[in-house]
Amino acid sequence: MNPNATELIALTLFVIAVTHTFSTKYFEHRARLSADHQGFWHLLGEVEVVFGLWAFVLFALLALAGDLSSAIAYIDSRNFTEPLFVFAIMAVAATRPILESTSAIILRIGKALSATTMLGTYAATLCLIPLLGSFITEPAAMTLAAIIIGQQFFARGVSLRFKYATLAVLFVNVSVGGTLTNFAAPPVLMVSSTWGWDTLFMLQHFGWKAMVVVCVNTLGAAWLFRRELKRLPPEEGASAAARPAIPLPMVLLHLGFLGGIVAFAHHPPIFLGILLFFLGVAHAYPRYQQRLILKEALLVGFFLGGLVVLGGLQEWWLKPLLMRLDSNSVFVGALGLTAFTDNAALTYLGSLVDGLSSDFQYALVAGAVAGGGLTIIANAPNPAGISILRRHFDKQSISPSRLFVAALAPTWVAGMAFWWL
Repeated sequence: MNPNATELIALTLFVIAVTHTFSTKYFEHRARLSADHQGFWHLLGEVEVVFGLWAFVLFALLALAGDLSSAIAYIDSRNFTEPLFVFAIMAVAATRPILESTSAIILRIGKALSATTMLGTYAATLCLIPLLGSFITEPAAMTLAAIIIGQQFFARGVSLRFKYATLAVLFVNVSVGGTLTNFAAPPVLMVSSTWGWDTLFMLQHFGWKAMVVVCVNTLGAAWLFRRELKRLPPEEGASAAARPAIPLPMVLLHLGFLGGIVAFAHHPPIFLGILLFFLGVAHAYPRYQQRLILKEALLVGFFLGGLVVLGGLQEWWLKPLLMRLDSNSVFVGALGLTAFTDNAALTYLGSLVDGLSSDFQYALVAGAVAGGGLTIIANAPNPAGISILRRHFDKQSISPSRLFVAALAPTWVAGMAFWWL
């Protein structure tokens, strides 16, 4: 490896950004102590801002070290389809017609599982919606599940331990739950066309194992917090009943918007056009809407965009590191590296290498998806979950270290399933 100055600068800023991600609690604390500069420290404490902020620093340094046109050329060479898609899918998936129809189905299934407590609803939410992500994409599944969990559980006085454990299981389940198909999970999408993986291949090699992981993790969390869940009275949906009922054509129209964005996920001009059409409809019929989460969706898109910019210059050390591993050790290596780099970036680098064995290919992707719940940057949909659920935590801040510790057990379940089954 012979990195140039630009690559060394990018690596330094990437390490700083990762460290910053794990230090947001400190900046929030500084914001409470500093009345004069509270806004500045609060900005640094916003986890969704971290990678976008350091991407701007990289852009400025590239412009100063070389010239502005070279810096612009590098930004133009990056593919921002995924950040734009996550922004669009979050905005539509969190609308009242989509959310209430999904919640009604989940609550009905939950009552069938446990008519007297919220135990069944909890299990249905953490199990079914992540698996649904294989068809509506992982970011949409994360958005729906996070909002339902926030409304049905986190807002009802549950313990902080319950919140971190649930968030960790959600992240791991969403990361593996998108592997039933070849188009919904970002790390799978990066390699499916290059390696010829179709949906049948995914079901045979990943899908059934993912269902085992999701069920085991969900049942484990439900059993661990069974007493706390049994103390929660069943949600009757009184607040929803007080609002105007949503006509079926409006629900179908929103489902059409969601389906259209998913269908054209690789074509930003089309899915952004669908998003603009949706915004027009939402403005025309405000009585059938709740507050659109445009701010949250934009922040998540900003975070992922920064990750694309900073991550684009890490190939010089990541790719040789992965290629030094054999098919037996690449699984553990990919699982560990995923905690500090987006799992889709890892699998993309693998797809650039010709002649990889089928065992190596499987181990790389399996490790990447198994480790996708360890940190906020491990899987692209994770920032969406953080953005939606953090207001339910102390001081509206989620500790990355506590999330990491909570995610170790469900990640171990995922690792064992993909490695031994």
